Amino acid sequence: MRMNALASAGAGLLAATVLLVGCTPAQWPIREEGAPGDRSPAQPRSPGPAPQVSKAPTVPAAPTPRAGNPPFYEVFGERYFVLPSSDGYRAQGVASWYGQPFHGQRTSSGEVFDMYKLTAAHKTLPLPSLVRVTSLDSGRSVIVTVNDRGPFVKDRIIDLSYEAARQLDIVSKGTGRVQIEALGSNSGAGTTGPDPVPVQLLFMQVGAFSSQDNAAKLKARLESGSVNNVAIRYDDRVSPALYRVRIGPISGPAEYDALASRVASLGIVNPRLVTESLEPPPAR
Repeated sequence: MRMNALASAGAGLLAATVLLVGCTPAQWPIREEGAPGDRSPAQPRSPGPAPQVSKAPTVPAAPTPRAGNPPFYEVFGERYFVLPSSDGYRAQGVASWYGQPFHGQRTSSGEVFDMYKLTAAHKTLPLPSLVRVTSLDSGRSVIVTVNDRGPFVKDRIIDLSYEAARQLDIVSKGTGRVQIEALGSNSGAGTTGPDPVPVQLLFMQVGAFSSQDNAAKLKARLESGSVNNVAIRYDDRVSPALYRVRIGPISGPAEYDALASRVASLGIVNPRLVTESLEPPPAR
């Protein structure tokens, strides 16, 4: 995942995304597609019993419409709550834009970012959402699909693709004052209609190791500290393959914060909020 960023005169400074490929901040919720090279600084000291290792869930070939919509996530120490719906959303603020080097990378929704398409990133609108963005300086308008998360820079409300920014005439300036208006309603995550989509479950990831023994030691350390529901996920879609130590599923922010305090008392720092997709049963 990749995150979005402040763009300036022809290039965007991306602030990291999840979910997928690219840099991953400590608290952005990572879909099971995972971030390569993810490592935990926690190095448990005591050995533990050999754990049962489950393989990471299969990633669907195509991104699902509600991917990237956990109920909340954290970036750079700040927590964001995803809106349950885009219905009635209207706001004004400063827009930035991004293009290279993120062209061709995956967005938070799982779609591949194309800087020449009319897309955007927003911190809290459900993915995807259709919005009209109007420049308050030129009066020009463009309709974009919000399919990514960001920009995580103060005073920025939306991060536009290069093409959307070009049509609003803000590429050369880097930013511009805009009004955003949601078109229609999008409920994002949660309910499933006739075409079921995966349900996203929340977990706390406390370590990721290339060594199964180190993952087992951390699991044993947590369990000896009365932490329940600890599991190891084997992820061979990154190189080298990783053994991810996770706790959960977690019901929401209150449980996450209580759990973060508990693992901190065990000397384990920098936990990470991640999501795993639970595939719905096949339609009958």
